[in-house]
Parts: sequence; structure tokens; C-alpha cells
Amino acid sequence: MPSAKSPAEDSAVTEKYDGFSAEERAAMKDHARDQKKAAARRGATKAEKAAEEARDVLAKIAEMSEADRVLAERIHEIITTAAPDLAPKLWYGMPAYARNGKVVCHFQSAEKFKSRYATLGFSDQAALDDGAVWATSYAVKELTAADEERIGALVRKAVS
Repeated sequence: MPSAKSPAEDSAVTEKYDGFSAEERAAMKDHARDQKKAAARRGATKAEKAAEEARDVLAKIAEMSEADRVLAERIHEIITTAAPDLAPKLWYGMPAYARNGKVVCHFQSAEKFKSRYATLGFSDQAALDDGAVWATSYAVKELTAADEERIGALVRKAVS
């Protein structure tokens, strides 16, 4: 069906769209790298794969800027304590935590997408359902003891 816009309007819209942002392209490259690493691990035992994926997550956290790294380290500790059955792994270059290979939650640094805050996100695998509408991501700028408890409760609910 032809566009209702004039050719000039269509070209203006096309010119404004610049494709994926540099951050989005970087995330896709990270994902491709994660997939190559996973393929290389095919001969390893389950325990070896899990240990290497956990090391990859800790290495990714160590690469983060100080503010993001402090948050990511604490959130990593909270998640692995609250839900020890979740396996750390990289997902699009971000620390993520999966059950049966499917990501339940992930941490996105503020720096990754040049955001003013880091994000703790939950996938549709997380059992956070609360009526017809519920939150699946949370902005994180700092962590208080109450925030840490809330995150722990969210993670425990997500895997329940």
C-alpha cells in the first residue's frame, strides 16, 4: 500500500533514521561474541561451562566504570545469594542470570547505553506477575540496605 506521505516527507523520515545506535551495534557484537564462546564450550562439562560463564560475568563487571562496577558487584552478590540456582552468564554483553539456559534477570550498566542510571531488568521468565500490569525493570543509581532487600525479594519472587 503506498505511503500517505509525499516523497519529500518519506525521504525526511528516512534521513532522520540512522539505523542502530553505536551502543545497540556494540550490544549485538557482544551477543555474537557470547554465542561464539558458548559454541566453543560445547565439549566442556556442565560444571566447566558454568564456571567459565561465571568468570566471564565477573570479568565483564570488572571492566565497568567504577560507579557501575560497584552496583554490578553488589547486585551480583544479591542475586547469587537470593537465588543460587540462577546461573551467571553474559547476555548481549551484560551480566545476566539464567535458569535452564533462559535469562531471568540482567544488569545493564549506565555506561553501556549512555543512560543516567543502571538498570536491573527481568525477562518474561521471571514470575513477577502482579495483576495485569507489573514492572520488569528498575533504575538503579545507588543501593541502600532497603534497596538490597527489595532486590533480593524481587529475585526470590522471580524464581518462585
